This record gives sequence, C-alpha cells and structure tokens, in this order.
Amino acid sequence: MKALKIVVCFSACMLMFTSCLNDLNPKSLGSQAVTASVLYTTPASYLEGLAKLYASFILQGSINGDTDITTALTGGDGGATVYTRQLWNWQELSTDEAVIAWTGNADLQNIHQQNWTATGGYLTAMYTRVMYTITLCNEFIHESATSTDASVKQYHAEARFLRALAYWHALDLYGNPPFVTENSPIGSTPPPQITATKLYNYIQSELKAIESELGAPTFSYGHADQGALWMLQAKMYLNAPTYTGATNTYDSCILALNKIFASNKYSLAASYGMNFCADNNKSPEIIFPITEDGVYAQTYGGMDFVIHAALGGSMSPANFGVTATWGGTRTTSALVNKFADPSGATDVRAMFYTSGQNLEIADYTNFNDGYAITKFTNLTFAGGPSPSGAPDFVDTDVPMFRLADAYLMYAEAFLRGATTADAATATGYLNSVITRAYKGSTAHNSGMLTAGSANDLQFILDERARELYWEGHRRTDLIRFGQFGGGTYIWPWKGDVASGVATSSDGHLNIYPIPASDLAANPNLKQNPGYN
Repeated sequence: MKALKIVVCFSACMLMFTSCLNDLNPKSLGSQAVTASVLYTTPASYLEGLAKLYASFILQGSINGDTDITTALTGGDGGATVYTRQLWNWQELSTDEAVIAWTGNADLQNIHQQNWTATGGYLTAMYTRVMYTITLCNEFIHESATSTDASVKQYHAEARFLRALAYWHALDLYGNPPFVTENSPIGSTPPPQITATKLYNYIQSELKAIESELGAPTFSYGHADQGALWMLQAKMYLNAPTYTGATNTYDSCILALNKIFASNKYSLAASYGMNFCADNNKSPEIIFPITEDGVYAQTYGGMDFVIHAALGGSMSPANFGVTATWGGTRTTSALVNKFADPSGATDVRAMFYTSGQNLEIADYTNFNDGYAITKFTNLTFAGGPSPSGAPDFVDTDVPMFRLADAYLMYAEAFLRGATTADAATATGYLNSVITRAYKGSTAHNSGMLTAGSANDLQFILDERARELYWEGHRRTDLIRFGQFGGGTYIWPWKGDVASGVATSSDGHLNIYPIPASDLAANPNLKQNPGYN
C-alpha cells in the first residue's frame, strides 16, 4: 500500500517539515530541513512538525511545486491532489450542488455522473491523501507520546484529533479502509482492513480520550480544540445509522452539541457572507477552519480551488479578489430551485451569478450552462483586498465546521428522536439561521417542529442545502436522508442524463470503492460491495 511505503520513507529519510505562523500558516523551511533523528528536541520543533499535519489538508507538498503523493493525476496537475480539493470534489460533484466543465480527465466527470470506478485517478488521489495524512499523524503521535512537556502533550492531542478527522473521512468515503496506528509495525507487513463499525468505535474512543487534553474552544485560531472535537463527535453520532446501523445515537449527538453551545464561544456571524471571505478568520461562527494564506500557504486546493474554479463566462475575477478565472464549477437547477427567490434579494444565501448563464444545463462542459456561485471570495468582508495582498493565492480559510451547521444538526437530531432535545429549542436554533438569511425578518421562520415529522425532516435537508451548499456536506447529508443513490431524489445529470435518472438503488454508491491499486498491493483488503 502506498501509504505504508511513505511510512518507511518518513521514518528513515531526511524530511522537510513546515514552520508555522501564529495561525498555523505553513511555509517551507528550505535549507533549514532537518533529519528525523534531531527534529523533535524542543516544543518549538514539535510545533513545526504539527504544522506539517495541518498543512497536509491544504498543501500539495512541503515546498511549493512539490507533491507529497504520486498518482495518475500528478503529471498533469499536482494541485488536483490537494486533500481539501479532492474532498470537495467527492462531496459536492457527486450531488445536485455542482457540476464541472473540465474534460481533461474523464474520472472527474464520472464523479457527477455517479459512474466512478476503482481505477480512477481522482479516486486514488483522495484515498491516498487520507491515508498519507493518517501516516503523518501516526509518526508524530509516536514521537510525541512520551513527552512530559505540557505544550507537546497538547500537540499530541491535536495530532490524534487530526488523525481522527482523516479516519472519519475514510469511514464516510470508503467505509472499510485499511487501518494503521502509531503502534502498527513499520515495514512490509500489509495493514489489516477494518470494518466500518470498528472504525467508528475507534474514532469515538480516540475523541473521548483526548477531550480534556485539547485546548478550550477558540484558544488559538487554526488549532484543533475542544469545540472542533465536539463538532466531530456530533457529526459522527448523527450519521451513526449510516455508518454502523446504530439507532440510539441522537441523544449523544445532542450532548456533544450542547457542549458547543454551553461554551459561549461561538455565535452566528452578523452576516452570512462573513464566513466565506478573505478575513473570515474574524467570524465568530467558525468552529474549525483549515487555514490558508496567499503568501505562506500557497495552494491550488481548498478555497483557492473553490473560488477560482467557480469563475468564468462574463464574471470579473477582480470582483472576487483574484486575477484569473478557471471556468469550471457551477450548480444545477435543483439547488437554485430550493430558493423561493433565487435573486438573493430576500434570502441572502442565494448567491448566484446569472448574467450569460443558463439555469438548465444542456452541456455541463460549457461553463455558461448552469448558474455560477458567488458565495466565496478573496476580498475582505468590507470589500477590500485580501490581507496578504497575494494576487492569485487566497487568504480565505476553509470553514470546515461552523455554528449554523450545529444548529441545524440539533434540529435534525430532535426530529429523529433525541429525547434530550426539545421542540422549542430545536425550532429556535433553526429559526435563528433562517432569520439571519432573511436579514432579520422572521416572516419566513419555521413553525414549531414536530418530532418524527417527515415533512419537517425534508425541510431540514433543504435548509441544509440552502445554508451549507459547497461547504462539503451535501453527499453525506443526502446519504443520511436516503436520497443519494436510487430514484428517491433525481437531479440534473444524475446518472449522466440531462434530466437525471435513478441510479443503482442497492446502496453500494453510498461508499466509494477501494482503489484497485491498493487491492492489488494488499491481500488483506476486500473490495466494497457492488464494485468489481
């Protein structure tokens, strides 16, 4: 398996780690590179190593232009291998929320067509990124395990959180991935495959073990803290029926969410757009970001990809704080039609560019087919240039977890049967999100939610689309509601048909295949059901 080969290299060879600024923006050490034998000697050196773990989510390599992983995509575009860019592709392009015009790699188009295969380069890139990050975390966790320094102990806990986050993505995307920890043998022994239920239980046990060791909510921007941990716990509890078949996890979801609310460290941003601009680090709503910087963390993934790829046609890149358009991503009419008024005049979240764009998509390789999205920008919220002033690498951070999502999760967990939640609180949280969307007007607020109501649950799913589109949640949401595969919900170009068709309804599409290359390299792995 490729990730294990990286482990051997990581342990035995000279490595370059990234240093960090106050907000964990990594930059290359260049000639200051050190060997593994002398890297971890002081808390500052451990912090440099920790920065590499965070950087693995947003950079393609330790030095700009290098790529940490090698896949079929690398020769053409190393930036396409970036963790957060790949995650966005698999979570958004596979749904009603996004299509992409680019035709250079058929694997990319296969994602929206729900026609992916175990041999696709994009599939392998996402899988390899997840396992590479887990590998980096394992090495750091091993090296920091015996330190008695208080700062290093906290860094150790952060690394365990980042590994748990990556393993959550592995669980959500692949169901039954290979499993390695800091205690796994290093060498030629192929790792075992873990079941979804065992992996789910492992992640939850890890999160419980490190809860008291992480920093308190908002202790240092960009670092994983207890707020991020509670949010990940809640995400997993809400999706537990999908992952393991469990049916009694909604009260646990509420418990984790209540810890977030009780911390009093987060509040809804006064304006929705504050969460998606070049100074979104100032938003009081973001619980856990993946930080970007136009100078010190130059990347073609994360928000750099999301912002650039969404610009094309007659759109002016200067209006979004960049100098180039990539002419790639748009949305389908299925998302647009979830807004009663898609102009944005009433619900400010309806951020669509329509000039020269067609609502319906006759040809998804034509950027002018499909409304463009204007939600994300590299300008500050006030409309000024990005803080770094970089011309084409953005400062906008990835808002991986934010409070509005937590509010909507509470309402959903109540509707699904959480006995420790109540209708008034659930409705209040939901309506606080809606009220902000309508600039303070309560005219569109929901009536009192009713536990078990199918109509209310569908409303929550649609509200999640309106609030969270293009933030990397849609595929997981549709699966949880039973509307991803099959014919329950049809959207344009689902199944590679303009009007959309029912895809396979046996549920195998709910997880992606294990890459064929890893199956060939590791005899312990079995392919997920439904894939050759």
